[in-house]
Amino acid sequence: MRPLPVESTSPRSAIGARLRALRQSRQMTIEQVAESAGITKSFLSRVERDMTSPSVTSLVAICDVLDAAIGDLFATSDAQLIRAEDAPRIDLSGIDTRERLVSPRRNSRFQVIRSSVDPGGNGGEDLYTINADIELMHVISGSVIVWFSDQSHRLEVGDSITFDGREPHQWRSEEGAELLWVIIPAAWDET
Repeated sequence: MRPLPVESTSPRSAIGARLRALRQSRQMTIEQVAESAGITKSFLSRVERDMTSPSVTSLVAICDVLDAAIGDLFATSDAQLIRAEDAPRIDLSGIDTRERLVSPRRNSRFQVIRSSVDPGGNGGEDLYTINADIELMHVISGSVIVWFSDQSHRLEVGDSITFDGREPHQWRSEEGAELLWVIIPAAWDET
């Protein structure tokens, strides 16, 4: 029979940073929370730095003061990593462009697209629109001209432009460019 391990093999839940973020989002000081929860300021400080673990009673008191559910402190992170080489290729009908979706496929809140544009590459022949409240273009390298029915703008490295996606627009890069697009909400469902 194998002996059972004495130490836990799973990582310890670090709730301190979440407690601190909750407290700060409620615009409360350590003193205010500690006093209302009936604990000392130094104890709460150590809890927020994950230097000590609170008892269930203390944790309930802290969460009551912060108007938070205890379970929220133990939720797992929703981080979704997309490696550049794994980002799916998409076709947005641009001419001499290669696009990759660099945000999660099933995210309906926003989409982020990276476009590699060859010299002379553009968004097509005519002004176009997309079904989005906000469209942002950021120039990573190169330059691009963006125009609307009543104005145009030249964007250089580091420049960004934000506009309503339903506003007819078009773009072109004479020298080539790397562009990052942010679309809010997602313009299409990529499931």
